[in-house]
Amino acid sequence: MMALHKTLIAAALTTLLVSPFAHAEKIGVTMADSNPWLTLVANGMKAQAAKTKGVTLLVEDAQSDIGRQLSQIQNFTAQKVDAIIIVTVDSLATQKMTKLVTEAGIPLVYVNHPPGETKFPPKVTFVGSNEVDSGTLQTREVCRLLGGKGKILLIDGDLANESALQRSIDVKDVISKPPCTGMKIVDKRTANWSRTEAADLMKNWLSAGTQFDAVISNNDEMAIGAILALKASGHMKKDTIVAGVDATRDALASMKAGELKVTVFQDAYGQGGGGVDAAVKMARGQKVPAAVWIPFELVTPSNVDKYLSKN
Repeated sequence: MMALHKTLIAAALTTLLVSPFAHAEKIGVTMADSNPWLTLVANGMKAQAAKTKGVTLLVEDAQSDIGRQLSQIQNFTAQKVDAIIIVTVDSLATQKMTKLVTEAGIPLVYVNHPPGETKFPPKVTFVGSNEVDSGTLQTREVCRLLGGKGKILLIDGDLANESALQRSIDVKDVISKPPCTGMKIVDKRTANWSRTEAADLMKNWLSAGTQFDAVISNNDEMAIGAILALKASGHMKKDTIVAGVDATRDALASMKAGELKVTVFQDAYGQGGGGVDAAVKMARGQKVPAAVWIPFELVTPSNVDKYLSKN
């Protein structure tokens, strides 16, 4: 009887010891690329995984190649991971991705880059920020700085990306309504989220003598590229208005230096961490909303110090 009692105690202790790891999940992550912004998103994922016992991330970089990303997703399904997180290269390809993952019976979380679908099957969710707010906050502040009138140069991100498309739509929506109807887009080109491409684009505009009162960029990297070109050509003045989105470290440093006038904080860590949290919950059989929103916040020189410790 005593031996049986000891055996039961030993079994109970063993259960207590292993129970924190009873839910051990492998989560496959495919990132669109490793640009500075998405690196922050990935860091947020890793931080959340480190805080969640029993979770292992398998992180792959698609290097902006949709074929590579689809192959990574197929490899994850073959490995029978417990959940998959996708920061998609191309929003138009997400229907195929969703089909691949859901047919394998694996929970799926899209993060940051909105998918092309408007309705998800069960165990699929999106974690990100509502892009209707990003370009809207950005452009309203530019409108305020310009007093509601002026010529705008608009730099688009990757046109295969829903975020870029929506942010440019936001700009147009704001300037179509009072008090911003005196603002006009004089030219609009893509720089594919790239600092270098945006610098080249800005150089071309300056060489052509294009007149403008503000530059509105779909992200901070391109805004910084425009600023670098303006500085190199001697066109960067104290009151030059350049606006971006993301509130990256480089963008905040540029704002502190008196260059970037407007950005919008997008919580990279919050999105990455929220993606892992949603993936773990679904892998463990818990319900998650079809969309988990992480709010955007306007950043200007008056409140920039608040954001220096974020992202």
